[in-house]
Amino acid sequence: MLAKVLWFGAGPGSVRRTLTVGVDSTMSHGTHLEGEYMLRKTTLAGISAAAAVLLLAGCANQPSTNSTSSTGSNPGVNIPAITSVTTPKDAVLPAGDGKATCSGVSLAYIGAETGPNAQLGINIYNGIQLAINQHNQANPKCQVAFKKFDTEGDPQKATGPVTQAVNSKDIVGVVGLPFSGESQATGNIFQQAGLVHITPSATNPTLTQKGWTTFFRGLGNDAVQGPAAAKFMTDQLKAKKIYVVQDDSDYGIGLAGEVTKSLSSSVLVGTDKVTTGQKDFSATVSKILNAKPDAVYYAGYYAEAAPFDQQLVNQGFKGTFVGPDGVKDDQFIKLAGNASNNTYFSCPCIPGELIPSFADAYQKLANAAPGTYSIEGYDAATILLSGIDHGKTTRAGLLDWVKNYDADGLSKHYKWDSTGELQAPTVYGYKVEGGKIVPIGTIGG
Repeated sequence: MLAKVLWFGAGPGSVRRTLTVGVDSTMSHGTHLEGEYMLRKTTLAGISAAAAVLLLAGCANQPSTNSTSSTGSNPGVNIPAITSVTTPKDAVLPAGDGKATCSGVSLAYIGAETGPNAQLGINIYNGIQLAINQHNQANPKCQVAFKKFDTEGDPQKATGPVTQAVNSKDIVGVVGLPFSGESQATGNIFQQAGLVHITPSATNPTLTQKGWTTFFRGLGNDAVQGPAAAKFMTDQLKAKKIYVVQDDSDYGIGLAGEVTKSLSSSVLVGTDKVTTGQKDFSATVSKILNAKPDAVYYAGYYAEAAPFDQQLVNQGFKGTFVGPDGVKDDQFIKLAGNASNNTYFSCPCIPGELIPSFADAYQKLANAAPGTYSIEGYDAATILLSGIDHGKTTRAGLLDWVKNYDADGLSKHYKWDSTGELQAPTVYGYKVEGGKIVPIGTIGG
């Protein structure tokens, strides 16, 4: 049994001291925050009464060792994983009828291949590669080339690769960009070039409010995900008090806004902001522990979400950590370790790993199971390949093809309104169980 006595200084540069009383074999040792140190030696006088009280409190609040428990503060809630999804029987597939003819045409992926959140881009890239491989194998008279451009997921670096791609005249369609910030920074470049691009993952709602006619979103935006996540936390996770934290990206800012405005004032007990690249979250952790929420929703990406959740748990948070699609990746579990056991996710993405034909082919290609947005990347590429197979081998022709598209993919039905938004998006829930991310079914849409 272990209890902690915490002292906090009054100023911004104050140091936090922790007194550990007793032994807890379930806690990981060797992890600490900057500015925090363990006070190992002290006299017994003056603390024995406080220690006794805290020991009793610690006994009443030990975290569950069952990794399938949904929330630390609501251990009775357990949402089971699903094991299958229904896929349309007439889904358009990359192979087509095998009779296509074309020459000198390319599709491109533009997005993160490197950088702190690269895995989300790699998931998409592999899905596109699989679709193009299947198409070219089935259509010997129409070999579509695949070109890749790395943005590192950085809005400041994205304009160069996008400019390079639009200047390559053989590129008639693009899958990307994955992130909202880089999409925001480059939309005008695509528009001026008349080059159609389908994002499998950028969710900021304002992207379709720019007047661009070349931008199409292959999933629901955060105006769909945010309310679904809020309702999921209150209705299914039974959270009475929720704290929302956002990063400084266009994605995090927009999503946090949608979540907070969907929560009542009695449920939303606090908000805070962090920055991209931040490592020490002690100030935010302190605010959260003081607010005592049942759930924390983090609007951002896994590179910051992992150490944030880890620091929350290490400092005694026993509620649920909920992240969006930008956090839903195996890299989050790898970086957060056992602290990730308290995590659920919202994502406007279908669990492609539950579609056997896709999952098996993806595994052979990537030597890994499909990740977040792998199947959305696959479907987006399939739509562009289908247009090429129907003779749409110019930028204008392929853009018109996408504008009027109305067919099923493996992940969902694809039909866009005049702004480039899908007409019937769906949001799924996921959780960490047994060291893996598993789907729990639809939570909105």
